Amino acid sequence: MLSRFMSGSIRNLDREYNCTVRLLDDTEYTCTIQRDAKGQYLFDLICHHLNLLEKDYFGIRYVDPDKQRHWLEFTKSISKQMKSQPPFTMCLRVKFYPPDPAALKEEITRYLVFLQIKRDLYHGRLLCKTSDAAVLAAYILQAEIGDYDPGKHPEGYSSKFQFFPKHSEKLERRIAEIHKTELMGQTPETAELNFLRKAQILETYGVDPHPCKDVSGNPAFLAFTPFGFVVLQGNKRVHFLKWNEVTKLKFEGKTFHIYASQKEVSCIHYGETVSVTEASEKKIILTYFAPTPEACKHLWKCGVENQAFYNGRVAKEVMEQSAKIKRDPPEIHRAGLVPSRSCPSITHGPRLSSVPRTRRRAVHISIMEGLESLRDSAHSTPVRSVSHGDSFMPRSRSQATEACGSSEAVISDEAYSPSDSVLPTPVAEHSLELAVSRQINGAPCSIEEEKESEAGTPSAGEAGDLGADSRALVSGLGTGVGLSSLGETEQVNKFVLSVLRLLLVTIGLLFVLLLLLIILTESDLDIAFLRDIRQTPEFEQFHYEYFCPLRRWFACKLRWVGGLLINNK
Repeated sequence: MLSRFMSGSIRNLDREYNCTVRLLDDTEYTCTIQRDAKGQYLFDLICHHLNLLEKDYFGIRYVDPDKQRHWLEFTKSISKQMKSQPPFTMCLRVKFYPPDPAALKEEITRYLVFLQIKRDLYHGRLLCKTSDAAVLAAYILQAEIGDYDPGKHPEGYSSKFQFFPKHSEKLERRIAEIHKTELMGQTPETAELNFLRKAQILETYGVDPHPCKDVSGNPAFLAFTPFGFVVLQGNKRVHFLKWNEVTKLKFEGKTFHIYASQKEVSCIHYGETVSVTEASEKKIILTYFAPTPEACKHLWKCGVENQAFYNGRVAKEVMEQSAKIKRDPPEIHRAGLVPSRSCPSITHGPRLSSVPRTRRRAVHISIMEGLESLRDSAHSTPVRSVSHGDSFMPRSRSQATEACGSSEAVISDEAYSPSDSVLPTPVAEHSLELAVSRQINGAPCSIEEEKESEAGTPSAGEAGDLGADSRALVSGLGTGVGLSSLGETEQVNKFVLSVLRLLLVTIGLLFVLLLLLIILTESDLDIAFLRDIRQTPEFEQFHYEYFCPLRRWFACKLRWVGGLLINNK
């Protein structure tokens, strides 16, 4: 009886596991869920814990044992997605940045987006001019410590907080000056709202960089924003494609392709008064290479999901659903300035950099107004960008010295390199070396195992030591062995034929089921599981890249055959 009770308890434990989700304020939410629970169940638990209704902008991110990051799929089982053993650890993050975060319905949603953008600012994903950086940092101070109080905030108090990867004394003084004089009286809600309004107009708002290389082997960062597809290369935004210009995203192994169509406007002047404007479409194909096939698939998946969210009706429908929310504003427990485990952006500790201030090389990072056309020599597939910003390139040393004497402060002494921060698809160097070594070796067994297998095989010299008696015995047994081996061969052939028949029947049934599934998904039947299938990125790619062209081809052939039959009559 006791053993039966213990075995039942063990089975129950096997069906449950602990899951820890790190929230945007670095607190942790731990729960116990069933082994077959789907991602949607865990996400709903977190949203209920946060009292969050505008949840379409958020997602759960995790890292597999190969250091590859993923977004948790809500329609699939959690245990099947995680490649590691429980307990699982994940993070709640903003997956789709709101195009206008200040227009969000509820304050709790704006606060969570504020925390995400604050992390982006610290990790170097959100870049700006030093004047804007000072304003953003001052808003953070106002939101989290309130009005300036000489009794609580001594001279140099802003230097105790880390808002950016690196910054100078001049920027710290400017942050304190804005906080003291310009933001007095602003509540945390107002300061956070002003922070969001300032951040959303920056060129790198919503950028989540994916490290890649172009066809020439030059490093680049690909990102998807609320407004389109962005390529950062050499600290410049070399490409910007609006979502309505992107026609297709495709990946093959490590290769990622972006197909786009841009309209070029040209003016033809007749004399001095008459001009005719003509618009022509320019087809563009951009090709980049990800570090691993898994990273490339993750990049493609992020692109397809972002395009479906922003370019379709999803973002509009989300805003419409948010407008229907009618409830008392939920209470917000702001974290304040507490030590952080994963993001030390607002701590009472010293600055991150240990280099003496007198020895720091000041580099001014600025974003120029208007992005110039990229020269043909700058990239393998140049595109005329229509963005509203220009460059992330640091100035030269002489220019940086001049910048120190200007009214603008210094924000960083390094070029824009989001690879130094938390990336969406980090890949450890040792994993790349391991993959290369496996490709070179080819065989699944080790060298020692190969040596052992070779040691079990007699050499030519040993085979030559066989005596005449042995050869006679072998020749005498030749006939009997030949007859028995003939019978065994017939049995093997029959077995192989039966396996082939079974395999062909199975393939035929699967083909029929696949055709039936395609017919059902392409039909107008409104069934729950069919709707889920239609919303997956894989189905959308199959529909637009294979099904639609194949349907047009069949229709063309049928019309051709019909025309032949009519002409023959």
